Amino acid sequence: MSIRTVAALIAIAGTAGWLDPVRVQGQAGAAQKSARAASAIARMPDGRPDIQGVWNSIDSFFTPLERPSKLTPGANASDGEVNEVLREEAQKKIDGALTAGVGSYGREWYEYREGRIDSRPSLIVDPPDGRIPALTPWAAETAASVRAHATDSYEFLDPGDRCVTRGILGMMLPTFYNNGKLIVQAPGYVSLTSEMIHDTRMIPVDGRPHLPASVRSWTGDSRGHWEGDTLVVDTTNFVPRDVLRGIRLQSENLRMTERFTLVDNDTLMYRATVDDPKVYTRSWTIEFPFKRDREYRMFEYACHEGNHAVEGILRGARVGESRSPKKSTP
Repeated sequence: MSIRTVAALIAIAGTAGWLDPVRVQGQAGAAQKSARAASAIARMPDGRPDIQGVWNSIDSFFTPLERPSKLTPGANASDGEVNEVLREEAQKKIDGALTAGVGSYGREWYEYREGRIDSRPSLIVDPPDGRIPALTPWAAETAASVRAHATDSYEFLDPGDRCVTRGILGMMLPTFYNNGKLIVQAPGYVSLTSEMIHDTRMIPVDGRPHLPASVRSWTGDSRGHWEGDTLVVDTTNFVPRDVLRGIRLQSENLRMTERFTLVDNDTLMYRATVDDPKVYTRSWTIEFPFKRDREYRMFEYACHEGNHAVEGILRGARVGESRSPKKSTP
């Protein structure tokens, strides 16, 4: 099915007439603006928002996943403080990538735009402190074991390093490069392809139930439905996994709820809630926008063909062990 590139249809009128101090008039103005925005977005023949096309999240790359700990807690941080800290964090991210030794790529591969810093202190919008909730005792123990055995075998490595998958959050979160997402809509389905590691999710939106609990996969079993103009995707049936990008641990109890809302024809707001009571002491939610990118071209991500990472990581670990002082046996 071909992708239809949709131009913006109607410009949103100015808000000067909505600045009346009377609250009721302000509410009415906001409702009118919302209604005009909803009528302006492109739609499919069935009336649903047309979210097809290529979307890019690189503009959110410098927004930290978690709120930096050095920021003043709560809403007490000034705009100046937030801006200064976010710029420091952005520079750390750049410097860390460029000085990571043989494991880093050259600067020419990266897609981020230096100096484009958002005002949001974190991608996490819930909990209010912008931090990933504490791990449960089981998860903390499991995570410690994973770190201790990280280079024992390929089985302990991140599936992303093995070109298998990054999981849902690893697929959706902005990263250094290959942030393209291709969305196609067809009767009964929405498909989402991530350029990074060429993951494709086929999401039924025809009301069918989830698969039996015995059928599991890396990215779970997704079922979508529309709530007004928002596509809501509920995903269950995940394979338990100890290492996965963006989520640390993933248990068989994980449930993810994603919301895709077309704010305007060039902005797709993405919101995802992670609920895994075996791993986290409470659920947590991220939110950030994807921007339509009409010039972006998605190419084959030949990860396996050029992947020497696993061999290099394990070989390096064995060399490191051979150079470590031998422990004396009692």
